[in-house]
Amino acid sequence: MPAFLFLALTLALAGMAAASQAAARDWYSLRGVPPPQGSKVYVCHGYSCRIVTPVTLNGTDVDRIAAKLKGSGDAAAERAALSHAVQVFETIVGKRIGTDADLPGMQFGQGTPDQMDCLDEATNTTSLLKLLAAHGRLRHHAVGEPSARGFFLDGRYPHATAVLLETASSEKWAIDSWPRANAEPPVIQPLTEWKRSRSGDPPS
Repeated sequence: MPAFLFLALTLALAGMAAASQAAARDWYSLRGVPPPQGSKVYVCHGYSCRIVTPVTLNGTDVDRIAAKLKGSGDAAAERAALSHAVQVFETIVGKRIGTDADLPGMQFGQGTPDQMDCLDEATNTTSLLKLLAAHGRLRHHAVGEPSARGFFLDGRYPHATAVLLETASSEKWAIDSWPRANAEPPVIQPLTEWKRSRSGDPPS
């Protein structure tokens, strides 16, 4: 990744870690990215939302993405269905905008249009969750504010994730696509565990 992009990423995430989490609307405005509008999502790629590409999802696309949500009887089942939803969403988007070769984690030396960093991933997954919520597909969760961890001084790289809020318990869950390659299952774990982690992908 070019040095200026790495510096921009570091400063952006350090600011998030040092301050209270920004509201979701501020997350978008700080990056100059529109939130989802109807069935249109604005997909970040190229690292730190350097490139933003609008993608319109038709009814068939939304049904494919949400296919497993219909029968999810509880919050745990809904999170499992959302893992599938993220994979289908990334498959559809990847083929349309050329990010289907996105590699897992941080690819130093790359800021190419086909790659995404954690800011891209956190934004895109939040947008997907907001779209599903707007279409009435979430029954057991609300879309939370993106969250960040790490600030170098604590020995960890800065990192961000999308967040789900379980409505019955108010427990927050990280839904983190960044540690995995495009269209692979995201890491879903309690946000408190995600905050304590020192690496992107927890042990299996």
